[in-house]
Amino acid sequence: MPASGAVTRSTLRQQIADALRDEVLAGRLQPGEEFTVKQIAEQYGVSATPVREALVDLCAQGLLDSDQHRGFRVHQYSVDDYRRMVEARMLVVDGIFRRHAPARPLLPPPSAAEPDLGIGVALVSVRRRGEAAARAARAGDLDILIGYDIRYWRELGRLVAANAYIADFLHRLRVQAWVFSVPYLRAERDLLGWLWGGHVELVDAITRGDAEAAVAVVRAYNAHSLEWADRLEQRER
Repeated sequence: MPASGAVTRSTLRQQIADALRDEVLAGRLQPGEEFTVKQIAEQYGVSATPVREALVDLCAQGLLDSDQHRGFRVHQYSVDDYRRMVEARMLVVDGIFRRHAPARPLLPPPSAAEPDLGIGVALVSVRRRGEAAARAARAGDLDILIGYDIRYWRELGRLVAANAYIADFLHRLRVQAWVFSVPYLRAERDLLGWLWGGHVELVDAITRGDAEAAVAVVRAYNAHSLEWADRLEQRER
């Protein structure tokens, strides 16, 4: 059994990483913004060790860049980076749905460890998160949308992919895409026109076992994302 001090440090490391990720997603830490371990340690009133570990974790997730002499800075993604994120997401998610033959269910079959009730409860949870995300999208509440959207896709990915590596990869892409998108969305005049709110439609299709409908929803979403990327690219020329 690990020592309690190690557990506390590990928990603190994760808490700091989560807090900084939220700062980036909220736009309070801007792309390219620089800071040091000392500054973050003083901000949170903690020692340097868990802060340094948290920052290294965020670098591994692609959210920060490390400079040996200047500390750390928020990674700055380009429009082309975002487009490649969407394309990667398209290939993986399309493959997940397309592997299901018409006679094969979209969701993994229940097991002794996780009976029907377990999957049913998980779907109810995902749907609730989807409803909250869709409401936030309709209201133009970006801060609320980001939190529910990330959790919605993470839970849904774990259910449908039934593969922790795929689910974690998709979650990482989701967070990176939001990191890119937040500064642009906050500057959008027509914000409501670019916030996707098809969460409930997608989870309903998956609940029915309708892979074709699920693919159609996801493809429409990806097309919407690429259209937005094209618009941003034209604006920057």
